Amino acid sequence: MNEKVRRPWLWTTVFTVIAIAYLFPIALVVVNSFKNKVFIAAEPFALPNAESFVGWDNYLRGIQLTDFIASAGWSFVITIGSAILILAGTSMTAWWIVRMDNVYAKTLYTTFLFNLVVPFQMVMFTLSWLADYLGLNNPFGLWIIYLGFGAGLAVFIFTGFVKGIPYEIEEAATIDGCGPLRTFFLIVLPIMRPAVITVAILEVMWLWNDYLLPYLTLDLKNYKTIPIAVQYLRGGYGSVDMGAMMGVLVLALIPVIVFYLASQRHIIKGVVAGAVKG
Repeated sequence: MNEKVRRPWLWTTVFTVIAIAYLFPIALVVVNSFKNKVFIAAEPFALPNAESFVGWDNYLRGIQLTDFIASAGWSFVITIGSAILILAGTSMTAWWIVRMDNVYAKTLYTTFLFNLVVPFQMVMFTLSWLADYLGLNNPFGLWIIYLGFGAGLAVFIFTGFVKGIPYEIEEAATIDGCGPLRTFFLIVLPIMRPAVITVAILEVMWLWNDYLLPYLTLDLKNYKTIPIAVQYLRGGYGSVDMGAMMGVLVLALIPVIVFYLASQRHIIKGVVAGAVKG
């Protein structure tokens, strides 16, 4: 058989194995979420049977123990608000950087790139103190903090994309009487849709699953996100209610998986378009 014919099957097999390796932990969590916690520890890879199956008990207990509804509400508030602020602020910033193309714009762009290489551990203690001092230790203050940490990658992707947008389109809009804001929101932003969706996917997955930043900055007596609430399933002496934890983890996975599946067809297009240098 011709080597060119065999090669696609080889790559298909390789990537199928890789996909199974990534999906296996998720499937394991789903399977164990329907098992008694004793059997989760004793037989983690076994399918539920008549003895180990507990139905929706783990989910109901997890919702009760973690106050899941309130935690999910704050997770949605933080994720949606932060994502909108990041997308709006960084898309306009990237457009300004590309169109101005002067020393100030280049310096600002370099600053955003520097944000990508600074380890979070270098600033987390100072950030925690500053958030308390400025009154940002709440879900709405966290929007501003996430804007600072998420801006670097977003500006990088948006800047690459804007370079591929012909400037003549904006000149035509200006001749027709559009000011800068109308030009951006009516002309530029719709063209940037693939990049916007790409950045939205990356940012939402990060914001929804983030544990450390909310833990360091939020007033935990009043606000808890889902990743933080899950930690409260840990009891004394290292004991963990594995059944309830598996149930809550499955519930936490559903929103971000649904969002990703609804948007994933745009991510490759957006990343490739963002690599255009103009």
